[in-house]
Amino acid sequence: MFKKILIAIAALIVVFLLIVAARPAAFHIERSTTIAASPEVIFPFVNDLHRWAEWSPWEKIDPAMTRNYEGGPGVGAKYGWAGNDKVGEGRMTILESRAPERIEIKLEFLKPFEATHTGTFAFKHGPGGTEVTWSMDGNNNFMAKAFALFVDMDQMIGKEFETGLGTLKGLAGAEAQKATQAAAAPDPSPSPR
Repeated sequence: MFKKILIAIAALIVVFLLIVAARPAAFHIERSTTIAASPEVIFPFVNDLHRWAEWSPWEKIDPAMTRNYEGGPGVGAKYGWAGNDKVGEGRMTILESRAPERIEIKLEFLKPFEATHTGTFAFKHGPGGTEVTWSMDGNNNFMAKAFALFVDMDQMIGKEFETGLGTLKGLAGAEAQKATQAAAAPDPSPSPR
């Protein structure tokens, strides 16, 4: 009887390992929103890593998180973080910055697990404003594929993308509205006679 139980457990483990191994490694997570602002207004919020504290959902999870920055806005800028178990430790590097259309970022996660992925922001101007698309692409190792069997990564990370895009929408929309009001305000200087 005991031997049959061990064989059944071993068979379940083998089946589980085969299922995990057969899962695709590549993943893509993407969310979009339309912001009532031009790409030129929105782009600096993402291109300057110092400004991520204003809108990134992960910035609010651990207020005691340590941050370090290298470089200014654009290509080569780096941002490193170390925080609690929920935010972990890692760094971002801007690899591509095509104002005001696209930003590509190398994401390196160091803790609680190691992984390297690519984050992309695309800005497309349209009649209702600018469509901003935030995506992440990468390849899961065996452990990440096993984890993804139990946790919907698209839903978990996508929810954070939606939160960040919502905050970005409010900030950039308010900034665009201020600029429009300032442009429409009458010139306070006296007119020449």
